[in-house]
Amino acid sequence: MSLLTLEKANQIIDNAINKARELNLSPLTVVVLDEAGHLKALQREDGASMIRQQIATAKAWGAVNMGVSSRSLAGVAVQRPDFMNALVNIADGKLMPAPGGVLIRDTDNRLIGAVGISGDSSDQDERCAIAGIEGVGLFASI
Repeated sequence: MSLLTLEKANQIIDNAINKARELNLSPLTVVVLDEAGHLKALQREDGASMIRQQIATAKAWGAVNMGVSSRSLAGVAVQRPDFMNALVNIADGKLMPAPGGVLIRDTDNRLIGAVGISGDSSDQDERCAIAGIEGVGLFASI
């Protein structure tokens, strides 16, 4: 059985931030949650605004708890806004339907957690999350 260890979570964050620096993106906040939606690791780059932590967490939390990426949830928000509003309400506002929340799967395709990133455009946040996950030999599910 594969576990998302603290060491692996920190490596994901390092890889994501390295990708952001390579692309010269705005300062990011990166959150890694385990398969139950509990915080595993978090880092906020110098210069990232304080609210980025809540946004990144909401992207990852929504993804891991709904079993789909936050990009997919954004699509649901467009197609079924009443459902998404109800879902956000049920989740006590802990869900962000915007790209940047990516599921982490192991080599057996088991869901083991999620990464949430906020700081640049949502597409760039997602790009860094994917780089972070794939950089440790795991699979990003968007």
